[in-house]
Amino acid sequence: MSDLYRLYGAEFSLYSGKARSYLRKKGVPYEEITSTVSVYKKFIIPRTGVRYIPVVQTPDDEVIQDTTAIIDELEKRFPEHSVYPTTPKQKLVSLLLEVYGDEWLVIPAMHYRWNYPAMNADFIYREFGSMAAPNMPGFIQKFLGRKIGGKFKGFVPRLGITEKNIPALESSYVSLLGDLQTHFEQHEFLLGSKPSIGDFGLIAPLYAHLFRDPAPGKLMRKKAPAVCQWVGRMTNDTASLLSGQWLDDDEVPETLLPILSRMASEHLPVLQDTDRLLSAWRENNPDAPEVQRIIGSHEFTVEGVTAERAVLPYCLWMFQRPVDFYQGLDEHSRTAAVDPLLEQVGFSNALQRGLQNRLVRTKNVLQLSDQ
Repeated sequence: MSDLYRLYGAEFSLYSGKARSYLRKKGVPYEEITSTVSVYKKFIIPRTGVRYIPVVQTPDDEVIQDTTAIIDELEKRFPEHSVYPTTPKQKLVSLLLEVYGDEWLVIPAMHYRWNYPAMNADFIYREFGSMAAPNMPGFIQKFLGRKIGGKFKGFVPRLGITEKNIPALESSYVSLLGDLQTHFEQHEFLLGSKPSIGDFGLIAPLYAHLFRDPAPGKLMRKKAPAVCQWVGRMTNDTASLLSGQWLDDDEVPETLLPILSRMASEHLPVLQDTDRLLSAWRENNPDAPEVQRIIGSHEFTVEGVTAERAVLPYCLWMFQRPVDFYQGLDEHSRTAAVDPLLEQVGFSNALQRGLQNRLVRTKNVLQLSDQ
């Protein structure tokens, strides 16, 4: 193999955008391989055992699946100019916002992609088709695009997106855009002049779906031009991790507090209820070799409207990261710096209590840990 890393992804893939942005901002030499049907059959599935992108193949032929796992492995290989702040408040906030982007903003991302067919359908089906079979005639690409895209569209109801709560979901997202607009009018990235892991969590939904797709892209350009500029900074080739700085004195900008508060009110209850339901699932499935990707359904509330969605345990594997970081802090860092911030944004006691269950990823599947 060459000295280049290989990214197997797609331009319209939500999590591919996170991995691609990291490789660019970090200055990691890489080439991108389009994840065609052939590539899935011959490489991705045999080497990872799953059907998900992105996948990174290292120059020494290690194959890594999952964006967070990819980033953490590459952080070990390229430890300089880390994406993780070293100060308590900034690191915790960046970890929380990674979870929020990865696991919660997929809701507006999927809604705006699949529930605006008049504006999006031709574009997105063409994207799926040209990725799957780039050398095939257009009519075959269109057929394949609809077939493959339909599988992703079918996941929309599982995320809890229904006619009943769509106005509430859109209202929440537009308010979030306003908060992000206010922040990025004043700051290049979340915590200063270089991106943190939180920026990479947010770019996943805010690029591939909410910026590139026609309907939400039009909305973002109208409502939040500063967010569009941040998307541009996150996706260009400038290795800004190598030159930028985070804010001094562990500062968390006031402009991030409304975003954290929105996460606490909408996303945190889902995380906590998922933990509770995973405990029940564990009791009923004591010998299960792995945790299923969906383990039932539960209610959630956005803007006062309650709906039902699938219980997705993977979010807990992500949420373990800020929980573990918080619980590993010394008492002074918690009480003097972090706890007042958590209290202010509505996370009071959530990280202190921790989680009932611990998850590990083994061979790209989730398993319960006894630790």
